[in-house]
Amino acid sequence: MADQHPLLWTPDAARIERSKLHQYMQWLAAERGQHFSDYHSLWQWSTAHIEEFWESIWQYFAIKSSAPYSKVLAERIMPGAKWFEGSRLNFAEQIFRFNTDAASADKPAIIARSETRAAVELSWRALREQVTAVANTFRALGVRPGDRVVAYLPNTPEAAIAFYACASIGAIWSSCSPDMGSSSVLDRFKQIDPKLLLAVDGYRYGGKDFDRLSVVDAMRTELTTLEHTILLPYLDPAARLPGTLPWAELFTHPAAHAQPIQFEQLPFDHPLWILYSSGTTGMPKPIVHGHGGCLLESIKGHALHLDLGEDDRFLWFSTTGWVMWNAQVTGLLVGATICIYDGNPGYPDMRTLWQFAEQTQLTFIGAGAAFFANCMKAGIEPSTLADLRSLRAVGSTGSPLASDAYQWIYQHVGSDIMLASISGGTDTAAAFVGSCPILPLYAGEMQCRALGVAAHALDDHGKSLIDEVGELVMTLPMPSMPLYFWNDPGNRRYLESYFEHYPGLWRHGDWIRITARGGAIIYGRSDATINRYGIRMGTAEIYRVVEELPEVLDSMVVDLEYLGRESYMPLFVVLRAGVTLDAALEQTLRDKIRTQLSARHVPNDIFAVDEIPRTLTGKKMELPIKKLLLGMPLEKIANPDAMSNPGSLAFYADFARQRNAA
Repeated sequence: MADQHPLLWTPDAARIERSKLHQYMQWLAAERGQHFSDYHSLWQWSTAHIEEFWESIWQYFAIKSSAPYSKVLAERIMPGAKWFEGSRLNFAEQIFRFNTDAASADKPAIIARSETRAAVELSWRALREQVTAVANTFRALGVRPGDRVVAYLPNTPEAAIAFYACASIGAIWSSCSPDMGSSSVLDRFKQIDPKLLLAVDGYRYGGKDFDRLSVVDAMRTELTTLEHTILLPYLDPAARLPGTLPWAELFTHPAAHAQPIQFEQLPFDHPLWILYSSGTTGMPKPIVHGHGGCLLESIKGHALHLDLGEDDRFLWFSTTGWVMWNAQVTGLLVGATICIYDGNPGYPDMRTLWQFAEQTQLTFIGAGAAFFANCMKAGIEPSTLADLRSLRAVGSTGSPLASDAYQWIYQHVGSDIMLASISGGTDTAAAFVGSCPILPLYAGEMQCRALGVAAHALDDHGKSLIDEVGELVMTLPMPSMPLYFWNDPGNRRYLESYFEHYPGLWRHGDWIRITARGGAIIYGRSDATINRYGIRMGTAEIYRVVEELPEVLDSMVVDLEYLGRESYMPLFVVLRAGVTLDAALEQTLRDKIRTQLSARHVPNDIFAVDEIPRTLTGKKMELPIKKLLLGMPLEKIANPDAMSNPGSLAFYADFARQRNAA
């Protein structure tokens, strides 16, 4: 495949020598006798010798454990790989190894601002004190290792503090953003039987206030296993809800300051947090990750690929319902100051986040690809709107970043920055392909496959491809792969999700091309997951909401996100006899999706159709229709003999011709 990606950036020798990756390679040479001429030979070693590689990460970053491991990896199998068996550690304990002396304890650990609050700064000393108080109070309230603590909170310091406190106890954390509708949140939280809920009274976004007290009250009724609810007054400092404990009382509880923080020593695979799949084929899947796997992967990714350390100020704009929030709060594992912004990054205009970067002297700013595309469309020049001289890197993920957005960043943000365009997943809380501080960068292309990640593009027969588009597949286990799905007997849903197509190999659900020079290009989802503006959601979640309306008999939605194109998501609905898709019904559909799911998943257009194409087994044919609308010939996307209603394709074929001709 011809290379049409111009070179945009090459790190100079001084930057390479300062990089954490270069220092790690020097250590490998001095301590292990492992010499590598370039990054790609290092990657080859890290995947050919995964046990040796991950042990080197443990040793190089001096992972603290109270008991040693007996073996790095028991067996190279997926799923079910057992890493570092015998070891006992705690994720949160690693965070508080930085700035412990009196001279540096007052350095900022967290800097935060929102539409609701002015800027606040929390030192390492204050962070430790607050995490200690919250953890002690949680214990006094009966929270024990393995209990689930759920959070319906915005991206605030309180959310991070509560997470660190949970991790110190060994409780299992799970969070959703308050801009998610109650149906989406309950679909997630009800599956895991939480003991404690942290919730917010409301939030401000885009200059508008959103009260959530009634939603929280209703959630408490639905979550029947709850023993306690803690309310954070955020929108209204005087907000109260009967039967809840105000956040402030976590610090005045008799147990809050009774003892120094206790870091529960846990097995490597003790659950840390539960994230959620998008719900494409039913209810969102509760994905359980472990303390040890997330610890190793986060440190490796932040230090070696993002090049973050103790002198950095790190922001990745996110909500608490996206895995990038987890990536943000784990920045403390490498000693970086994490900078948090909660609100609409485009309010009152697209300058907001860049001005926050100036105010906090960010060295790293990350966001979803849509944010940079919107900045570009708005015609702003961040480098003239804010002092960005401290900025060393820009991160992008959530959907493919188009080549012209790469070039816009180098023209209008900074000419000597590392653009960390990465792609990974909630599924592993890790990047599979992404950035490298010692490699050149080409427009539209991620620089490399991540260390320790045996990522390949495979064809339908399992053949590895170079410079051809194939399925993104991991051929070897990673420590941060899910332990299991919550309440999944026999690992049935887990196996179906990743291992059904290529038995024994992890199929992720992305189209990928590995370039001849070792970079990677992601072309969007190969399954029906909607990854809209960086927020993943399954079609099944939308169907549950849309088809609750008595007027709607059936529905189908596809997202035509593709590299370099604007996201376009049409919704097709089959209506009851006598019902027409008038303006009122269309508005009802949009409002229902907006309030119960998210504003990001409101469709661009809604069309009334006679039928939804289905297979003989009754499955909606979302992926074939997506391929058709992206321009694939009809005869290549569907076998009429395998359909229950092949005549339904005529409408979509005509729709595709009109759209592609426009």
